[in-house]
Amino acid sequence: MTNDLVVILTAFDLEYHAVRERLVAPQLHHHDKGSLFEVGRLRGSDCRIALGQSGKGNHPAAVFAERAIQQFSPAALLFVGVAGALWDKTELGDVVVATHVYGYHGATSEDDGAKARPRAWETAHTINQLAQHVARSDDWSHALPGDHTPKVHFGPVAAGEVLHNSRHSYEARWVREHFNDALAIEMEAAGVAQAGHFNNVPVAIVRGISDRADGTKNSSDDADWQPRAAAGAATFATHLAKQLIARQEHTAMAKERDTTSHTTVTSHGIAGIVARDVQNSTVHMSTGPESTATDLTVKLRGLRDQLANARANGAVDDATYKAANEELDNASRALETNEPEAKNRALLSLKRLRGLVAEVAELVTKIATTISAVNGLS
Repeated sequence: MTNDLVVILTAFDLEYHAVRERLVAPQLHHHDKGSLFEVGRLRGSDCRIALGQSGKGNHPAAVFAERAIQQFSPAALLFVGVAGALWDKTELGDVVVATHVYGYHGATSEDDGAKARPRAWETAHTINQLAQHVARSDDWSHALPGDHTPKVHFGPVAAGEVLHNSRHSYEARWVREHFNDALAIEMEAAGVAQAGHFNNVPVAIVRGISDRADGTKNSSDDADWQPRAAAGAATFATHLAKQLIARQEHTAMAKERDTTSHTTVTSHGIAGIVARDVQNSTVHMSTGPESTATDLTVKLRGLRDQLANARANGAVDDATYKAANEELDNASRALETNEPEAKNRALLSLKRLRGLVAEVAELVTKIATTISAVNGLS
């Protein structure tokens, strides 16, 4: 898993550009089957976004999501865009975050009519909790233009293969009868949720309400609300992505601390253990020697050599190589000082370096051991 990267997928250009304008220096990334992504960093954050456009429909969205997961091993996958409201439970411009997704087209046809056999996917608890936190903070909406502050709603989203623009059609009556707790209706979430389920990757569906699925789609009101709804969904989703990466970093640092913690073994007999300190019958063991500045200098030099090899082999392009060397320089300078925050600055640079070369497994492994060594500094 790539601890600093979230995949965001959209269906249409309008939604894509609403996310893209929040990225810093996005770089084009080619999938070997022809799919394109742009990878950039969110402003003021260590969070990287791999952005792709799947097109309309659950089936292409599922395939695109599968490719993105296999390509980037993201911390999470978000599908972001606009949707139609159901039953007047939300206002135009509001944001809906799915608590679960209904694939509402599952059914069996019998002599006495159609019987619903839907599929449903529940949003992972962690991602739902973080989304609730973002919604409560209200900070996310400060980045939106104008004075409209969207409300954030949590509830089911219905996903099928029909573009809904009526409250009275057979399809509308079907959704009303079987899925009347759904807040929004769209055409991609079921495919994305299935791909996430198969790959054990948490998925969030974030939708801005652009119409009421009542015959007003493609009207002048719809043309006005679509960009506003797309902007609201993109803004909320990118704030959620930052929270997801912050949690990943917190979890990773906790694990790194655990690997350098001391173990206490209580013995009532003879302990055949080589230990750091022995006091009465309690043995204090260290899992490894503490790091020294000399050790870290050697590790950083090894990282530079391995980075140069990766560039020579074509695994790292020139722009990435330059940016990665800058992060190594930053880490080296920080470790040469005795300032209180030097260790944290070095760790931050190494984590950025890890993000830059996330696709080079050997480098990522070596960076991980270096981060552990920096954490071991006294």
